[in-house]
Amino acid sequence: MKIEINNRSIEVADGCKNLQQLLDSQSLSGPGLAVAVGNRVIPRQQWEATELSEGMKIVVIHAVCGG
Repeated sequence: MKIEINNRSIEVADGCKNLQQLLDSQSLSGPGLAVAVGNRVIPRQQWEATELSEGMKIVVIHAVCGG
């Protein structure tokens, strides 16, 4: 299945079924990470329950501290 992460189209492996698995497969983890699917922010507690679907558009943002 193809999905889009930060305006980049990727092919998702068959075993990758939810948002948490996708983020892990793309080495996207850690504190300060925010994820939106279709312009809706998905709380971290819901990443495992958020199933992937063909054509899904995901935006991943890393918060950075500093001035």
